[in-house]
Amino acid sequence: MRPLRLLAAVAGAPRLLGARPTAPPYSLSGARGTAPAPDRPSTRERLRAWAELLRVSALFTVPGDALAGAAAVGRRPDRGTALAIGASLCLYEAGMALNDWADREEDAVDRPHRPIPSGRIAPGAALAAAGVLTAAGLALAGRAGRPALAVASGLAATVWAYDLRLKHTRLGPAAMASARTLDLLLGATATAGAGVTATSGTTATRGTTGTRGTTATVGTAKAVGTAATVATMPGGAGGGATAPAARPRPAIRHAPGRTLTPGRTPAAALPAALLLGAHTYAVTAVSRHEAQGGSTAAPLAALAGAAGLGAALLRGRAAPGGPPPSPPTAAGRLLLPAFAAAYLRTSGVPLLHAALNPSPPLTQRAVGGGIRAMIPLQAALAARAGAPVGGLAVMGLVPLARALSRKVSPT
Repeated sequence: MRPLRLLAAVAGAPRLLGARPTAPPYSLSGARGTAPAPDRPSTRERLRAWAELLRVSALFTVPGDALAGAAAVGRRPDRGTALAIGASLCLYEAGMALNDWADREEDAVDRPHRPIPSGRIAPGAALAAAGVLTAAGLALAGRAGRPALAVASGLAATVWAYDLRLKHTRLGPAAMASARTLDLLLGATATAGAGVTATSGTTATRGTTGTRGTTATVGTAKAVGTAATVATMPGGAGGGATAPAARPRPAIRHAPGRTLTPGRTPAAALPAALLLGAHTYAVTAVSRHEAQGGSTAAPLAALAGAAGLGAALLRGRAAPGGPPPSPPTAAGRLLLPAFAAAYLRTSGVPLLHAALNPSPPLTQRAVGGGIRAMIPLQAALAARAGAPVGGLAVMGLVPLARALSRKVSPT
Protein backbone atom coordinates (compact mmCIF):
# COMPACT_ATOMS: atom_id res chain seq x y z
CA MET A 1 0.00 0.00 0.00
CA ARG A 2 2.88 2.40 0.65
CA PRO A 3 4.00 2.54 -2.98
CA LEU A 4 0.47 3.44 -4.01
CA ARG A 5 0.23 6.22 -1.42
CA LEU A 6 3.61 7.57 -2.47
CA LEU A 7 2.52 7.58 -6.12
CA ALA A 8 -0.66 9.46 -5.23
CA ALA A 9 1.28 12.06 -3.26
CA VAL A 10 3.64 12.64 -6.18
CA ALA A 11 0.70 13.04 -8.57
CA GLY A 12 -0.91 15.61 -6.28
CA ALA A 13 2.28 17.56 -5.69
CA PRO A 14 1.65 20.13 -8.44
CA ARG A 15 -1.61 21.19 -6.79
CA LEU A 16 0.10 21.59 -3.45
CA LEU A 17 2.80 23.72 -5.05
CA GLY A 18 0.23 25.97 -6.80
CA ALA A 19 0.73 24.56 -10.29
CA ARG A 20 -2.26 24.71 -12.64
CA PRO A 21 -3.25 21.56 -14.53
CA THR A 22 -3.34 21.87 -18.29
CA ALA A 23 -5.98 19.25 -19.03
CA PRO A 24 -8.94 20.68 -20.97
CA PRO A 25 -11.56 19.65 -18.37
CA TYR A 26 -10.05 22.04 -15.89
CA SER A 27 -10.06 25.08 -18.19
CA LEU A 28 -13.04 27.38 -18.48
CA SER A 29 -12.05 28.87 -21.79
CA GLY A 30 -9.16 26.79 -23.04
CA ALA A 31 -6.69 29.59 -22.23
CA ARG A 32 -5.32 30.07 -18.71
CA GLY A 33 -8.67 29.15 -17.07
CA THR A 34 -10.37 32.52 -17.58
CA ALA A 35 -13.92 32.95 -18.90
CA PRO A 36 -14.18 34.71 -22.30
CA ALA A 37 -15.64 38.17 -22.58
CA PRO A 38 -19.12 38.18 -24.17
CA ASP A 39 -18.83 38.61 -27.93
CA ARG A 40 -20.52 41.58 -29.54
CA PRO A 41 -23.08 40.60 -32.18
CA SER A 42 -21.65 40.43 -35.66
CA THR A 43 -22.82 42.62 -38.49
CA ARG A 44 -24.73 39.71 -39.95
CA GLU A 45 -26.55 39.10 -36.67
CA ARG A 46 -27.47 42.77 -36.35
CA LEU A 47 -28.80 42.83 -39.90
CA ARG A 48 -30.88 39.74 -39.23
CA ALA A 49 -32.31 41.32 -36.08
CA TRP A 50 -33.38 44.41 -38.03
CA ALA A 51 -34.79 42.22 -40.81
CA GLU A 52 -36.95 40.46 -38.22
CA LEU A 53 -38.01 43.73 -36.62
CA LEU A 54 -38.99 45.28 -39.96
CA ARG A 55 -40.44 42.02 -41.34
CA VAL A 56 -38.72 42.50 -44.67
CA SER A 57 -40.43 39.47 -46.22
CA ALA A 58 -43.71 41.43 -46.14
CA LEU A 59 -42.20 44.34 -48.06
CA PHE A 60 -43.05 42.69 -51.37
CA THR A 61 -46.75 43.23 -50.63
CA VAL A 62 -46.29 47.02 -50.73
CA PRO A 63 -45.33 48.05 -54.32
CA GLY A 64 -48.49 46.50 -55.76
CA ASP A 65 -50.61 49.09 -53.95
CA ALA A 66 -49.18 51.95 -55.99
CA LEU A 67 -49.19 49.95 -59.23
CA ALA A 68 -52.84 48.99 -58.76
CA GLY A 69 -53.64 52.62 -57.96
CA ALA A 70 -51.93 53.80 -61.14
CA ALA A 71 -53.88 51.24 -63.17
CA ALA A 72 -57.14 52.33 -61.55
CA VAL A 73 -56.72 55.89 -62.84
CA GLY A 74 -55.83 54.62 -66.30
CA ARG A 75 -52.18 55.66 -66.35
CA ARG A 76 -48.88 53.92 -66.80
CA PRO A 77 -46.45 53.90 -63.85
CA ASP A 78 -44.25 56.98 -63.88
CA ARG A 79 -42.11 59.08 -61.58
CA GLY A 80 -45.06 59.80 -59.31
CA THR A 81 -45.74 56.07 -58.99
CA ALA A 82 -42.10 55.41 -58.06
CA LEU A 83 -42.21 58.12 -55.40
CA ALA A 84 -45.42 56.63 -54.02
CA ILE A 85 -43.81 53.19 -53.82
CA GLY A 86 -40.83 54.63 -51.94
CA ALA A 87 -43.09 56.51 -49.54
CA SER A 88 -45.23 53.41 -48.94
CA LEU A 89 -42.19 51.26 -48.21
CA CYS A 90 -40.87 53.77 -45.68
CA LEU A 91 -44.22 54.19 -43.92
CA TYR A 92 -44.79 50.42 -43.86
CA GLU A 93 -41.42 49.80 -42.23
CA ALA A 94 -42.04 52.65 -39.79
CA GLY A 95 -45.20 50.85 -38.74
CA MET A 96 -43.32 47.59 -38.23
CA ALA A 97 -40.68 49.20 -36.00
CA LEU A 98 -43.28 51.15 -34.05
CA ASN A 99 -45.40 48.02 -33.63
CA ASP A 100 -42.62 46.11 -31.88
CA TRP A 101 -41.69 49.12 -29.76
CA ALA A 102 -45.28 49.50 -28.56
CA ASP A 103 -45.64 45.73 -27.91
CA ARG A 104 -42.25 45.20 -26.24
CA GLU A 105 -43.74 44.29 -22.85
CA GLU A 106 -46.36 41.98 -24.36
CA ASP A 107 -43.74 40.34 -26.59
CA ALA A 108 -41.53 39.70 -23.56
CA VAL A 109 -44.21 37.23 -22.43
CA ASP A 110 -45.69 35.88 -25.68
CA ARG A 111 -42.75 36.29 -28.11
CA PRO A 112 -39.50 36.51 -26.16
CA HIS A 113 -37.54 35.66 -29.31
CA ARG A 114 -38.48 38.96 -30.97
CA PRO A 115 -35.58 41.41 -31.46
CA ILE A 116 -36.52 43.88 -28.70
CA PRO A 117 -37.35 41.49 -25.82
CA SER A 118 -34.38 39.30 -26.71
CA GLY A 119 -32.08 42.31 -26.36
CA ARG A 120 -30.81 42.31 -29.93
CA ILE A 121 -32.30 45.75 -30.64
CA ALA A 122 -32.73 48.51 -28.08
CA PRO A 123 -36.25 49.95 -27.71
CA GLY A 124 -34.95 53.47 -28.31
CA ALA A 125 -33.34 52.40 -31.58
CA ALA A 126 -36.63 50.93 -32.81
CA LEU A 127 -38.55 54.09 -31.92
CA ALA A 128 -35.94 56.29 -33.60
CA ALA A 129 -36.12 54.13 -36.73
CA ALA A 130 -39.90 54.55 -36.82
CA GLY A 131 -39.53 58.33 -36.67
CA VAL A 132 -36.84 58.52 -39.34
CA LEU A 133 -38.73 56.22 -41.70
CA THR A 134 -41.93 58.22 -41.26
CA ALA A 135 -40.12 61.46 -42.10
CA ALA A 136 -38.52 59.84 -45.15
CA GLY A 137 -41.87 58.55 -46.38
CA LEU A 138 -43.50 61.96 -46.09
CA ALA A 139 -40.56 63.59 -47.85
CA LEU A 140 -40.86 61.21 -50.80
CA ALA A 141 -44.61 61.76 -51.01
CA GLY A 142 -44.05 65.50 -50.96
CA ARG A 143 -41.90 65.20 -54.07
CA ALA A 144 -44.96 63.79 -55.86
CA GLY A 145 -47.08 66.85 -55.09
CA ARG A 146 -49.23 68.32 -52.36
CA PRO A 147 -52.21 65.99 -52.91
CA ALA A 148 -49.93 62.96 -52.52
CA LEU A 149 -48.40 64.48 -49.38
CA ALA A 150 -51.89 64.98 -47.93
CA VAL A 151 -52.77 61.32 -48.51
CA ALA A 152 -49.42 60.17 -47.12
CA SER A 153 -49.92 62.31 -44.01
CA GLY A 154 -53.24 60.64 -43.38
CA LEU A 155 -51.60 57.26 -43.91
CA ALA A 156 -48.80 58.06 -41.45
CA ALA A 157 -51.29 59.29 -38.85
CA THR A 158 -53.30 56.09 -39.25
CA VAL A 159 -50.21 53.92 -38.82
CA TRP A 160 -49.11 55.68 -35.63
CA ALA A 161 -52.65 55.70 -34.21
CA TYR A 162 -53.00 51.98 -34.85
CA ASP A 163 -49.70 51.00 -33.24
CA LEU A 164 -49.93 53.30 -30.23
CA ARG A 165 -53.64 53.23 -29.41
CA LEU A 166 -56.08 51.39 -31.66
CA LYS A 167 -54.42 48.01 -32.11
CA HIS A 168 -55.97 46.35 -29.07
CA THR A 169 -59.38 47.94 -29.48
CA ARG A 170 -62.33 47.10 -31.68
CA LEU A 171 -61.18 49.76 -34.13
CA GLY A 172 -57.90 47.94 -34.76
CA PRO A 173 -58.91 46.01 -37.90
CA ALA A 174 -60.69 49.05 -39.31
CA ALA A 175 -57.61 51.21 -38.75
CA MET A 176 -55.36 48.72 -40.52
CA ALA A 177 -57.85 48.44 -43.38
CA SER A 178 -57.87 52.22 -43.67
CA ALA A 179 -54.08 52.25 -43.90
CA ARG A 180 -54.07 49.86 -46.88
CA THR A 181 -56.90 51.76 -48.53
CA LEU A 182 -54.97 55.00 -48.22
CA ASP A 183 -51.83 53.33 -49.52
CA LEU A 184 -53.49 52.39 -52.81
CA LEU A 185 -55.01 55.87 -53.05
CA LEU A 186 -51.54 57.31 -52.51
CA GLY A 187 -50.33 55.54 -55.64
CA ALA A 188 -53.34 56.76 -57.60
CA THR A 189 -52.96 60.34 -56.38
CA ALA A 190 -49.21 60.52 -57.02
CA THR A 191 -49.59 59.05 -60.51
CA ALA A 192 -52.55 61.18 -61.53
CA GLY A 193 -50.94 64.31 -60.10
CA ALA A 194 -47.78 63.74 -62.11
CA GLY A 195 -49.83 63.04 -65.22
CA VAL A 196 -51.84 66.27 -65.22
CA THR A 197 -49.03 68.61 -64.24
CA ALA A 198 -47.49 70.42 -67.16
CA THR A 199 -44.95 73.21 -67.32
CA SER A 200 -45.68 76.44 -69.11
CA GLY A 201 -44.81 76.32 -72.73
CA THR A 202 -45.23 72.58 -73.23
CA THR A 203 -46.39 71.84 -76.77
CA ALA A 204 -49.66 69.93 -77.02
CA THR A 205 -52.14 69.00 -79.72
CA ARG A 206 -55.84 69.43 -79.21
CA GLY A 207 -58.45 66.77 -79.61
CA THR A 208 -60.59 68.98 -81.86
CA THR A 209 -59.67 70.68 -85.13
CA GLY A 210 -59.13 74.43 -84.83
CA THR A 211 -57.86 77.19 -87.10
CA ARG A 212 -55.19 76.00 -89.44
CA GLY A 213 -51.75 76.73 -88.09
CA THR A 214 -52.98 77.27 -84.54
CA THR A 215 -50.75 75.92 -81.78
CA ALA A 216 -52.16 75.20 -78.33
CA THR A 217 -49.89 75.50 -75.30
CA VAL A 218 -50.66 74.36 -71.80
CA GLY A 219 -50.53 77.12 -69.25
CA THR A 220 -51.67 75.95 -65.83
CA ALA A 221 -53.50 72.71 -65.10
CA LYS A 222 -55.89 72.92 -62.18
CA ALA A 223 -57.90 69.76 -62.71
CA VAL A 224 -58.22 66.90 -65.14
CA GLY A 225 -60.01 68.02 -68.28
CA THR A 226 -60.14 71.72 -67.26
CA ALA A 227 -56.65 72.88 -68.18
CA ALA A 228 -56.39 76.51 -69.22
CA THR A 229 -55.19 76.87 -72.81
CA VAL A 230 -54.01 79.87 -74.75
CA ALA A 231 -54.34 79.96 -78.53
CA THR A 232 -51.84 81.94 -80.56
CA MET A 233 -53.71 83.52 -83.43
CA PRO A 234 -51.89 84.08 -86.72
CA GLY A 235 -51.51 87.50 -88.28
CA GLY A 236 -49.28 89.48 -85.98
CA ALA A 237 -45.58 90.08 -86.29
CA GLY A 238 -43.62 89.11 -83.28
CA GLY A 239 -46.26 86.80 -81.81
CA GLY A 240 -49.72 88.08 -82.75
CA ALA A 241 -52.75 88.36 -80.50
CA THR A 242 -53.75 85.89 -77.88
CA ALA A 243 -57.17 84.86 -76.71
CA PRO A 244 -58.36 82.34 -74.13
CA ALA A 245 -59.94 79.14 -75.37
CA ALA A 246 -63.69 79.30 -75.66
CA ARG A 247 -64.34 76.04 -73.81
CA PRO A 248 -62.33 73.32 -72.02
CA ARG A 249 -61.01 70.63 -74.29
CA PRO A 250 -62.17 67.07 -73.72
CA ALA A 251 -58.69 65.64 -74.00
CA ILE A 252 -55.11 66.84 -74.26
CA ARG A 253 -52.33 64.76 -75.71
CA HIS A 254 -48.90 65.64 -74.39
CA ALA A 255 -45.83 65.53 -76.58
CA PRO A 256 -44.68 62.12 -75.21
CA GLY A 257 -48.01 60.63 -76.38
CA ARG A 258 -49.97 60.28 -73.13
CA THR A 259 -53.68 61.07 -73.30
CA LEU A 260 -55.39 62.51 -70.24
CA THR A 261 -58.92 61.16 -70.08
CA PRO A 262 -61.46 63.37 -68.29
CA GLY A 263 -62.95 61.95 -65.10
CA ARG A 264 -60.11 59.56 -64.24
CA THR A 265 -59.24 61.33 -61.02
CA PRO A 266 -57.83 59.54 -57.96
CA ALA A 267 -61.44 58.93 -56.88
CA ALA A 268 -61.61 56.31 -59.64
CA ALA A 269 -59.26 54.16 -57.55
CA LEU A 270 -61.62 54.08 -54.56
CA PRO A 271 -63.42 50.80 -55.48
CA ALA A 272 -60.10 48.96 -55.81
CA ALA A 273 -58.83 50.54 -52.60
CA LEU A 274 -61.93 49.40 -50.71
CA LEU A 275 -61.49 45.82 -51.94
CA LEU A 276 -57.91 45.80 -50.68
CA GLY A 277 -59.04 47.35 -47.41
CA ALA A 278 -61.68 44.66 -46.93
CA HIS A 279 -59.08 41.92 -47.32
CA THR A 280 -56.80 43.72 -44.85
CA TYR A 281 -59.63 43.95 -42.32
CA ALA A 282 -60.18 40.19 -42.44
CA VAL A 283 -56.48 39.36 -42.09
CA THR A 284 -56.08 41.76 -39.16
CA ALA A 285 -59.07 40.23 -37.39
CA VAL A 286 -57.43 36.81 -37.64
CA SER A 287 -54.05 38.13 -36.49
CA ARG A 288 -55.52 39.16 -33.14
CA HIS A 289 -55.61 35.44 -32.23
CA GLU A 290 -52.24 34.31 -33.62
CA ALA A 291 -50.46 34.25 -30.24
CA GLN A 292 -53.03 32.16 -28.31
CA GLY A 293 -55.14 30.66 -31.12
CA GLY A 294 -58.51 29.21 -30.24
CA SER A 295 -60.69 31.24 -32.63
CA THR A 296 -62.67 29.45 -35.31
CA ALA A 297 -65.03 32.29 -36.14
CA ALA A 298 -62.34 34.71 -37.33
CA PRO A 299 -60.79 32.34 -39.93
CA LEU A 300 -64.23 31.30 -41.16
CA ALA A 301 -65.32 34.93 -41.55
CA ALA A 302 -62.09 35.75 -43.36
CA LEU A 303 -62.58 32.74 -45.64
CA ALA A 304 -66.08 33.92 -46.55
CA GLY A 305 -64.72 37.40 -47.16
CA ALA A 306 -62.01 36.07 -49.48
CA ALA A 307 -64.63 34.21 -51.50
CA GLY A 308 -66.70 37.37 -51.80
CA LEU A 309 -63.68 39.39 -52.90
CA GLY A 310 -62.84 36.81 -55.54
CA ALA A 311 -66.36 37.08 -56.94
CA ALA A 312 -66.16 40.89 -56.90
CA LEU A 313 -62.89 40.77 -58.84
CA LEU A 314 -64.44 38.68 -61.58
CA ARG A 315 -67.56 40.85 -61.80
CA GLY A 316 -65.50 44.01 -62.21
CA ARG A 317 -68.32 46.39 -61.40
CA ALA A 318 -67.76 49.95 -60.32
CA ALA A 319 -68.91 51.28 -57.00
CA PRO A 320 -72.32 53.03 -56.96
CA GLY A 321 -71.85 56.56 -58.27
CA GLY A 322 -68.25 55.93 -59.29
CA PRO A 323 -66.72 56.14 -62.77
CA PRO A 324 -66.98 53.04 -64.93
CA PRO A 325 -63.86 50.85 -64.90
CA SER A 326 -61.68 50.56 -67.98
CA PRO A 327 -62.67 47.61 -70.16
CA PRO A 328 -60.12 44.83 -69.65
CA THR A 329 -57.98 43.94 -72.61
CA ALA A 330 -57.89 40.46 -74.13
CA ALA A 331 -54.82 39.68 -72.03
CA GLY A 332 -56.59 41.06 -68.98
CA ARG A 333 -59.61 38.80 -69.56
CA LEU A 334 -57.26 35.81 -69.60
CA LEU A 335 -55.09 36.84 -66.65
CA LEU A 336 -57.81 38.11 -64.32
CA PRO A 337 -59.27 34.65 -63.52
CA ALA A 338 -55.75 33.28 -62.99
CA PHE A 339 -54.85 36.09 -60.59
CA ALA A 340 -58.15 35.70 -58.74
CA ALA A 341 -57.56 31.95 -58.39
CA ALA A 342 -54.05 32.59 -57.05
CA TYR A 343 -55.51 34.99 -54.51
CA LEU A 344 -58.12 32.49 -53.33
CA ARG A 345 -55.58 29.68 -53.09
CA THR A 346 -52.99 31.73 -51.20
CA SER A 347 -55.43 33.09 -48.65
CA GLY A 348 -58.17 30.44 -48.55
CA VAL A 349 -56.23 27.23 -47.90
CA PRO A 350 -54.42 28.45 -44.73
CA LEU A 351 -57.65 30.00 -43.46
CA LEU A 352 -59.47 26.70 -43.88
CA HIS A 353 -56.75 24.88 -41.95
CA ALA A 354 -56.90 27.46 -39.16
CA ALA A 355 -60.69 27.15 -38.99
CA LEU A 356 -60.46 23.36 -38.66
CA ASN A 357 -57.66 23.52 -36.09
CA PRO A 358 -57.32 26.99 -34.52
CA SER A 359 -53.91 26.38 -33.00
CA PRO A 360 -51.37 29.23 -32.77
CA PRO A 361 -49.07 27.79 -35.50
CA LEU A 362 -51.92 27.33 -38.00
CA THR A 363 -53.39 30.72 -37.13
CA GLN A 364 -50.01 32.36 -37.72
CA ARG A 365 -49.74 30.50 -41.02
CA ALA A 366 -53.17 31.82 -42.01
CA VAL A 367 -52.07 35.37 -41.22
CA GLY A 368 -48.90 34.91 -43.27
CA GLY A 369 -50.94 33.53 -46.16
CA GLY A 370 -53.29 36.49 -45.96
CA ILE A 371 -50.37 38.91 -46.12
CA ARG A 372 -48.85 37.18 -49.17
CA ALA A 373 -52.29 36.99 -50.81
CA MET A 374 -52.24 40.76 -51.16
CA ILE A 375 -49.85 40.36 -54.10
CA PRO A 376 -52.20 38.35 -56.38
CA LEU A 377 -55.06 40.58 -55.20
CA GLN A 378 -53.16 43.67 -56.35
CA ALA A 379 -52.33 41.93 -59.64
CA ALA A 380 -56.01 41.11 -60.18
CA LEU A 381 -57.00 44.72 -59.47
CA ALA A 382 -54.46 45.95 -62.02
CA ALA A 383 -55.63 43.48 -64.67
CA ARG A 384 -59.27 44.37 -64.02
CA ALA A 385 -58.41 48.03 -64.57
CA GLY A 386 -56.93 47.25 -68.00
CA ALA A 387 -53.24 46.90 -67.04
CA PRO A 388 -52.36 43.20 -67.48
CA VAL A 389 -48.64 43.97 -67.83
CA GLY A 390 -48.71 45.72 -64.48
CA GLY A 391 -50.48 42.70 -63.01
CA LEU A 392 -47.76 40.41 -64.31
CA ALA A 393 -45.10 42.69 -62.84
CA VAL A 394 -46.80 42.51 -59.45
CA MET A 395 -47.09 38.71 -59.64
CA GLY A 396 -43.35 38.56 -60.23
CA LEU A 397 -42.94 39.50 -56.56
CA VAL A 398 -44.63 36.29 -55.37
CA PRO A 399 -41.58 33.97 -55.55
CA LEU A 400 -39.42 36.60 -53.86
CA ALA A 401 -41.89 36.98 -51.00
CA ARG A 402 -42.26 33.21 -50.63
CA ALA A 403 -38.50 32.62 -50.58
CA LEU A 404 -37.78 35.36 -48.04
CA SER A 405 -40.70 34.36 -45.79
CA ARG A 406 -38.92 31.05 -45.19
CA LYS A 407 -36.06 32.98 -43.57
CA VAL A 408 -37.90 35.90 -41.97
CA SER A 409 -41.50 35.53 -40.81
CA PRO A 410 -43.89 38.18 -42.19
CA THR A 411 -45.90 38.16 -38.92
